[in-house]
Amino acid sequence: MSAAGDQLQDTARQTASALSRVSHGHPFTPQLDVYKVAGRVFLIVTDDPDEQIITVKCDPEHARAHVQAHASITPGRYLDKRHWITLGPGPGITKRLITDVVEESYDLVVEGLPRRDRPGPR
Repeated sequence: MSAAGDQLQDTARQTASALSRVSHGHPFTPQLDVYKVAGRVFLIVTDDPDEQIITVKCDPEHARAHVQAHASITPGRYLDKRHWITLGPGPGITKRLITDVVEESYDLVVEGLPRRDRPGPR
């Protein structure tokens, strides 16, 4: 069953909040809820009820596959289109998919951190 916009956002927020050493706030605008690990962004959730989307960091090969497989997944809005994807509600956007892309985004960011800044295993 596909997730509606509010479920998409709630699932992303819950998944991100459960990960180690995650902080969040609104550093860009009040409408963007930004999640970071060690000061680096891995998830952006819109707070605009008319545009219920999330944006996550993604391996370029996985990003292309997600964009090709789902009409409601597009290259990252306002970000590097190779390394970020934006998910909106639609067919095939399940809670499992949302959880997976948020966790993968977190892992990508953590892998890029110096070892001393990495959180412990999740």
